[in-house]
Amino acid sequence: MAEDRLDRPTVHVSRFWRMFPAGMRRRWWMFRPFDLIARNIPVWKKRRGLLVVRMDGIGDMVLFRQSLDHYAEAFGVAADDITILGCDSWQPLAADVFAGYRVITIDEHAYARKLLYRFRVNLMVRRLAPEIAVCDSYLRRAMMADSLVWAARANRSVVSMPYVNEPTRSEFNFYLSQVNDIIDTGPYPTHEIDRHIRFVSSVAGKQFMPQAPRINWSGVRPAFADAGPYAVINPGSNEPGRRWPFADYVAIAEKLLALGWRVAFVGTRDERWDAALLDEVAKRPGVSDLTGRTSLSELMDLMKHAGLVLSNDTGPAHLSIALGAPSLVIVGGGHFTSFVPYPEAVCPDNARFIFEVMDCYHCFWRCHKRKSKFSVFPCVEAIAVDDVWSVCEGLIGDTVPEGSRPRAVS
Repeated sequence: MAEDRLDRPTVHVSRFWRMFPAGMRRRWWMFRPFDLIARNIPVWKKRRGLLVVRMDGIGDMVLFRQSLDHYAEAFGVAADDITILGCDSWQPLAADVFAGYRVITIDEHAYARKLLYRFRVNLMVRRLAPEIAVCDSYLRRAMMADSLVWAARANRSVVSMPYVNEPTRSEFNFYLSQVNDIIDTGPYPTHEIDRHIRFVSSVAGKQFMPQAPRINWSGVRPAFADAGPYAVINPGSNEPGRRWPFADYVAIAEKLLALGWRVAFVGTRDERWDAALLDEVAKRPGVSDLTGRTSLSELMDLMKHAGLVLSNDTGPAHLSIALGAPSLVIVGGGHFTSFVPYPEAVCPDNARFIFEVMDCYHCFWRCHKRKSKFSVFPCVEAIAVDDVWSVCEGLIGDTVPEGSRPRAVS
C-alpha cells in the first residue's frame, strides 16, 4: 500500500564539491577521467528496460533472487527487458537461476582495480542505454556497484541506502547525490531477504511478501549419488575466522561413516587449509576429497542430491538451502542476522543454523579476541561437535517435526 512506503532520504552536495569532492581515495581520482569519458560517450539508441546491478557474492545473489520476480511489476517493464549485471563468480548458474532475464557478468574485483578493464566495462554499461538503473544492495562498495549505476546514466536511477561508515562516506555521498531515488530499507542489522522485499515494495507502493530462497536447477544427477547416501562437507571460507576447526568437521565425518554414509569434502583448491589432515582422512573408505575438483555447476549437482550439507557461513551454504538439500550452517557473529540465520517466516524446513551467542556479536568480522588474522573466530570455535551432530542427526534421520525452525545452540 502506498502509505506503507519507506522513507526516501536524499543526499545534497554543492556543485563545486561534486566536481572536486573531498575525502576520495587516490584510486578514485585515477579512475575519474576515464569514468567521465565513458559516462558521457554519446549513445543514440532509444533508452529502454531496467538494469539491475548485483556486484555481490553467490550467497547474496541467492538471497536477492526471489525479490527479482517483483521487479517487472514494480518498475513497469517486461521481464525480458530486465538485465542483471552480475559477477563472473556465479555466471555458470545464470542461465538456470535467472531464466527469462538477460544476464551480463563481469569480474567485479578487476573492475574495482584495473583502469582499462573498468573503462571497457563502463563503456559497455553506457551503451546498454537502460531507461532505469537499480541497485538495492546494502553492504556494497561505492566504487563497484554505485559506479556502475552512475556510468549507465539512466533516465531514472533507484538505489537503497547503503551501510555507510566514515571511510566510505565521501564516496557514497558523491554517487548518492546523483540518483533519483534512495530507499531506506531499515537499520542494521536487518536480514537481506527483508531488505530486498522492502526495497521493491517501496518502489511498487504495495507490500510484497518475502519468500524462502529457492533455485530452479536443471543439472544432472551425479554418478556419486548412485552408491548410497552421502553428506557434503564444505569446511572452507574466504575468511579464515569463519572456518569451524577442521578437526571438528572430521569428527562429524567419522560419525557419518559409522552410520554407513559416505562423505565428500568440497571447496576450491585454495580452501585446502588443513591439507595434511584432509589428506589423512581422505584415505578412509567412504571419504572423497573433491576440493578443487568440481566446477560450480558440479557442486550444485552434488549438493542437490546430498542427504546432508554441512557448511561454514559462505556461498555454498545458501546454494544448498535454496536447492532444498538438508543443510546445517555454522554461524559466527560478525553480521549476525543480516545474512544468517534466516528470518523464521522465510526459513525453509530443510535449513538449520547453529551458533554460540557472545557479547561481541556484530563485530563486522573485526574480531579483537582472536590471536591472529588466521585464527578461527572464538564465536565459531566455541560451537561444540556434539551440538552440531545433534542437529545433523535430526536432519538425516528425519526426526525433526514438520515445520520446525532453525535450532540455535547458545
